[in-house]
Amino acid sequence: MPLAILLVAMLALLLAGCVGSKRPKRPGSRPAAAAPARPSAEFNREMAQCRSRLLQQGVKFNVLADRTFSGGCSAWGTIQLLDIGMPVTNLGAMRCPLAEKFAIWANEALQPAAKAWLDAPVVKVESMGTYSCRPVNGRAGNKLSEHGRSNAVDVSAFILANGRRITVKGDWNGPDGGARDFLRAVHASACRRFTTVLGPSYNSLHHDHFHFDMGGSKFCR
Repeated sequence: MPLAILLVAMLALLLAGCVGSKRPKRPGSRPAAAAPARPSAEFNREMAQCRSRLLQQGVKFNVLADRTFSGGCSAWGTIQLLDIGMPVTNLGAMRCPLAEKFAIWANEALQPAAKAWLDAPVVKVESMGTYSCRPVNGRAGNKLSEHGRSNAVDVSAFILANGRRITVKGDWNGPDGGARDFLRAVHASACRRFTTVLGPSYNSLHHDHFHFDMGGSKFCR
């Protein structure tokens, strides 16, 4: 082989090695998700102001430590409500603004609705919990639920002073007109206070509870 041709061939091989030295990414591969940022100073100030307002309203609560979990879930600026004028079951970590709205709703909207439609005050609220690290509707691939940010609460039933128990599951479309009107009034009042409110009219997954949260854009169904 002539020397000139040999030199050209060697140069071509050398250049090919340089160009191909960067390994291509596998199809569908993605960089690892960055860890969530810690709460900002502004966020912490807002939470402190929220707690101060709750104390002024006579609401009793425990302050919980900020926590970050896998999957993008977090419990920042959270409290556990202890006394809002009536007991509420299953309440865990709630971001303070959600807890504040919940306490106001329970006293300024829920109680008047119970007295107006059912002639008895509410003495207990039954919830299905607050924090839960899961996607929306529990379906893989959906975006993170506000429950995963401690920013949502699900309410399922109300116990009255006369012993009667009103449930979303049994009374939303039940035979008693007073109970139906009460639940619709409660739902409508929540829509004026929380960012997102979901109930039985939204989908079958909410047939037995109201979902309240303070994330995203305004939506009521």
